[in-house]
Amino acid sequence: MERSCPAASLLNKFITRQERDGMRAILESYDSELTPAEHSPQLSRRMREAEDMVQKLHAHNTEMEAQLSQALEEVGNHKQRAEMLEVEMKVLKSQQCMAEQSSVITKEEVDTLRLKIEELEAERSKLAEENRSLEMKLEKLTLQGDYDPSRTKVLHFSMNPMSLAKQQRKEEQQQLQEECERLRELVRVLEGGGSISGNLEGVGGFQSPQEIAELKKQVESAELKNQRLKEVFQTKIQEFRKVCYTLTGYQIDITTENQYRLSSMYAEHQGDCLLFKASSSSGGKMQLLETEFSRTIGELIELHLLRQDSIPAFLSALTLDLFSRQTIA
Repeated sequence: MERSCPAASLLNKFITRQERDGMRAILESYDSELTPAEHSPQLSRRMREAEDMVQKLHAHNTEMEAQLSQALEEVGNHKQRAEMLEVEMKVLKSQQCMAEQSSVITKEEVDTLRLKIEELEAERSKLAEENRSLEMKLEKLTLQGDYDPSRTKVLHFSMNPMSLAKQQRKEEQQQLQEECERLRELVRVLEGGGSISGNLEGVGGFQSPQEIAELKKQVESAELKNQRLKEVFQTKIQEFRKVCYTLTGYQIDITTENQYRLSSMYAEHQGDCLLFKASSSSGGKMQLLETEFSRTIGELIELHLLRQDSIPAFLSALTLDLFSRQTIA
């Protein structure tokens, strides 16, 4: 309203001056045309018309001033609103820039997290595969008879029946051989007509032909018995080897002293064999010798011999490996 007051005053002055000039021109034109008799009523009527026109002009002027004030007020409001909108636009632009920066940072973080998730998934899959592989190996070792020394205790018979039988057979064979040797020596002495030595006196203290013939029969019987024992022993050895071959799947042959060759029944080639060497005649410690076949099974040697130090586990794993190859083939 303060801005509209000077403009309204100028417009009021401009209209008043125009009114005055117009009224003056009209009065002068009428005054020149009218007679003195007609001058007064006509002048009054003109004055009333002029006053009405002035009132109308004042009303129109007031209306125009009101419209101008309203227009100026609306212009001020629009300008203030435009300034507010400009400020809001600046704020929105700054927020948009910050949002774009945060969205860029968020996208980079999302990409980094996605890559990390993919790496963790790959590592989890790898660990799961290794876990399954280890479980399968553990199950295979369990089926092969392997055990954990920290949890399982193996009892060995101090009086093993098989060891006792072997020892007893060996002693009987040795006694029979010694007896045969003494009887042979006695027969040679008696056939030569010589005297019986001191170590043969306990065997024979007689020289009659019947007794000599009897001694020969005893010697022959002892030799026959010894031969039969050898045959039985060889038969038992062969039977024992066949049983070992059937139960373990390996044929064991003695190549040289304290050296043994193992051939699997599931070997792909006839020459595929393993060589073990005993550190002593008792066979307490065995050592695997290198062969062409042993070079092809380095993983089994690394796992069962070098890490686990178990020859039975190694032989069992090799048997399963060779058997699975024939089964798949």
